[in-house]
Amino acid sequence: MKAVQWVRDFYSRTGMWWGPAEARIGEGDHNRVSLLHQHAGAGPARVLELGSGYGTTAALTARAGHAVTAVDISDRVDFAATLRADVAPGSLTIIKDDFYSVELSGQFDVVCYWDGFGVGSDADQRRLLHRIASRWLRPGGTALIDVYNPFVWARWDGDEEHKLPNRDLGYEYELFHRVSFDPVTCTATGTWWDAAHPDEKISQRLRCYTPADLALLLAGTTLALSAITAGEHTFRPAHQPDDSGLLRQHHSYLAVLRHQSADAPAP
Repeated sequence: MKAVQWVRDFYSRTGMWWGPAEARIGEGDHNRVSLLHQHAGAGPARVLELGSGYGTTAALTARAGHAVTAVDISDRVDFAATLRADVAPGSLTIIKDDFYSVELSGQFDVVCYWDGFGVGSDADQRRLLHRIASRWLRPGGTALIDVYNPFVWARWDGDEEHKLPNRDLGYEYELFHRVSFDPVTCTATGTWWDAAHPDEKISQRLRCYTPADLALLLAGTTLALSAITAGEHTFRPAHQPDDSGLLRQHHSYLAVLRHQSADAPAP
């Protein structure tokens, strides 16, 4: 199944399960806006958010004064319409489309991809990075990309969980979840199913990358890895013994990428 198809299907289906509970601004959204300001500055900026999901982070980013364009292919983005009315002093444009093919006008000071990079093949990731570098991110701009950490996902291989409904919080479904990790391809697979329909399983496949792996993907672009944030700690990508343990404690890390030149190669 092509990545675009399973991504649309998986996130639309799980959005139906979780949207009533999770399509609201929460602590995670505030943390992301703080990271944006930490790494790209707090002044008003033109921000592109890829894979924006319910649109909660995009809306809060707009409330902080930024002009935000949010792109997502799944039905989760339909929840974002309720957030548009309260984004002053910034602005929020929501686009339901595939960010591998969508056409956007102008360039952006910041490009964000929260909790989603790794969908598809290595070639898909390279193609996306080239689009960010050559089409969307202005020279000198900053890209903030959450990258899945293989050290933690490998440790979760075989884990299962049983999530009971909590209707007071908006969770209506009884669900099961199983994680598997392929050490050859460094790919984590999360499989979910509704207890009422155990034969209708859906899965997401997430390619995990060490910082060294990510650097290989960046080769040939004008994006350079300038910093890594894991949890509350930020450090340079060069090996630092005091910081290396952080990458074994968090299932993802934030890669801070800087656009080095106006002459990016075409995707």
